[in-house]
Amino acid sequence: MESALYYVTTALGISIVVNLILKRLGISQIIGYIMTGVVVAYAFDLRHMANSHALESIAEFGIVFLMFTIGLEMSLQRLATMKIDVFFNGFLQTTITAAIFLALTYGVFHLNLATSLIVSMSLALSSTAVVLSYLKSTKEITRPYGQRSMGILIYQDIAVIPILLLIGFLGTGGDIVSVLIQTALSAIVIVGLLFVVGKKVMAWLLHFSSTSNVEELFMGSVLLIVVGASLAVHAFGFTYSLGAFIAGMIIAETRYHHKVESDIAPFKDLLLGTFFVTVGMKIDLAFFAAHALEVMGLLIAIMLIKAIVIFGVVNIYSKSKTAFKASIAMAQVGEFSFAVFALASNHQLLDGALSQMLVLAVVLSLLITPFILSNISKISAFFFREPGAVEDFSMLSTEKNHILVCGYGIVGRFVVKALRAEGVKYIIIDNSYKHVQEAIAHGEKAYYGDMSKTAILDKVHAADAASVIVTLDNLEKKRLICEAVLGYAPKAKVVVKVVSLEEKRTLRDLPISVTVDGKREVAARLVSEALYCDI
Repeated sequence: MESALYYVTTALGISIVVNLILKRLGISQIIGYIMTGVVVAYAFDLRHMANSHALESIAEFGIVFLMFTIGLEMSLQRLATMKIDVFFNGFLQTTITAAIFLALTYGVFHLNLATSLIVSMSLALSSTAVVLSYLKSTKEITRPYGQRSMGILIYQDIAVIPILLLIGFLGTGGDIVSVLIQTALSAIVIVGLLFVVGKKVMAWLLHFSSTSNVEELFMGSVLLIVVGASLAVHAFGFTYSLGAFIAGMIIAETRYHHKVESDIAPFKDLLLGTFFVTVGMKIDLAFFAAHALEVMGLLIAIMLIKAIVIFGVVNIYSKSKTAFKASIAMAQVGEFSFAVFALASNHQLLDGALSQMLVLAVVLSLLITPFILSNISKISAFFFREPGAVEDFSMLSTEKNHILVCGYGIVGRFVVKALRAEGVKYIIIDNSYKHVQEAIAHGEKAYYGDMSKTAILDKVHAADAASVIVTLDNLEKKRLICEAVLGYAPKAKVVVKVVSLEEKRTLRDLPISVTVDGKREVAARLVSEALYCDI
């Protein structure tokens, strides 16, 4: 017990120090957790624990809570609107990618058919943990490429089930027809139980725990729902994360989903950190040193093939730029492949050297993905330039004492009109390409960019601006922009439009100069006109 506590405390200390340094350098904390795993594994000779069933089960619940939070944003109605992303794009991507890898491993590298099937299907999967955690934390999940990526990842999580079943069939030589029938019946039973019985139980539990006004009871109820749904689904042979995802979808239909999401966030982040530590512990530095060229060649080939297939699939119903972003975001191999490789090795379907080479390729793909995701806009801009729509930022090299208008929606247009009437210098920034085109068509100086990104704040000289007016409707985006501007220029005068007291309370912790409540201003004007206008 004391040694375990010592290891946990040491790992926690290392991860904090490493992530603090990486945060200063603008590098994802995922890298910090993976580096912590490497350090702990070699400093304390704990590499054997990387494949510990208990440790992997704990780490897997990081993905469970992540999928639960995705489910909270994915009601049945919204899932129906994403049927192309999930069932069309997801099916095509997984099937085509697996078929290509199968042809290569079986036809070119002459692996036996069983091994080729296992390797090809596991390499077709991408990382839910890395990609979705980044998309959620940066709010990129609301963008077109984020939606395409999420849809494919949801399908891939479902596809894990037949893959694991196939491994069991290949390892034991059982009757595949009976296995498929049993799986289909199990799926019908468990989905029916969760959506019919489970929905009522969850609603009842959340209602009574919330009315108790005891936060611990509500939090305990949420944890019970997540873990209970995961265990119930797993008992029928499916993945833990699928049960959590379904539970999240059920709660998304209730009025508690926002509170549940905020309460569950610390558990999700902590357990996801544990998962990435176990990923780092899987890195065999000696094997990598001896086979570096083979591993790197394998890594490049896998990511290139996956990126080409994803681009081709997503490009059918989306713009090329969206397809490109989705393709490089999901070119890595997913964390479920670790479980697939381990299970395949247990059934003697993979030899040790091949398994270790594949594990290293997967780990490296996960390691470089945060760098790709954090620079995805720059990479995309190198290949895709919007034709003649936005003026060059270099024209703003000498701007000072100007007003930045963030958003050219209905309110933004009235703001711009008033500023123009006053003869004040202003610049319009909007992350809606359509709004920027409209502004330029109206003869305005407008630029396409996301004001929550430091690079854009640099280009528009936010530190030298007289004030920043935020006119957007999306509360999460408003908060991100305010945080970015005030972090970049702490003394900046930020004026924000809000539409409710709830929004105002949500932004209260930020040192915003002025918040203007649209509804209150309209009400005051109506009363003023009613009382004092000439009759």
